[in-house]
Amino acid sequence: MSTQIKELIQSSITTKQLVLENEALINTVNHVTDIIVAAFKNGNSVYFCGNGGSAADAQHLAAEFSGRFYKDRKALPAEALHCNTSYLTAVANDYSFDLIYARLIQGLGKPGDILIGLSTSGNSKNIVQAFETARDKQMITIGFTGISGGSMKAFSDHLVNIPATDTPRIQECHMLLGHIICQLVEEKYFAE
Repeated sequence: MSTQIKELIQSSITTKQLVLENEALINTVNHVTDIIVAAFKNGNSVYFCGNGGSAADAQHLAAEFSGRFYKDRKALPAEALHCNTSYLTAVANDYSFDLIYARLIQGLGKPGDILIGLSTSGNSKNIVQAFETARDKQMITIGFTGISGGSMKAFSDHLVNIPATDTPRIQECHMLLGHIICQLVEEKYFAE
């Protein structure tokens, strides 16, 4: 079993090495950081969505903005869209699970707000529909996906697509890059 554990750790390291060597991806992370800083400075909000483990990651990253990362500072307007279980279950029951995020974006989204969707396949219908709605609302969409980008690629203004197909490795890199973005946004926004 020790050998398997070491192989799994090495697999994670190998995927992260591919991310490290991907200049286009590094540039996207840098650009996304600047876009989020600008949105916060303009009084806009950042919303997150995901399913399963990616929902937990979305909630975690939203909390890094609305809580804090390293600095004791004011809260930033960020939220994960799946935290209201009464809403989630009502809309899934009355309409469709595919609409849970799109309906919230209809009600909350403003031009200049940002919607960040995490989906390892890039094919989560509820996130794709939310991205379509966000575009109609003149929001900025940032997709966190695996290598292909899936269906979300066409609706993402910016795509953070991890060069991997294995769900756990993709999610590990989503959190790595998500934490980097949170740290850099906090540093840049509160630099003055």
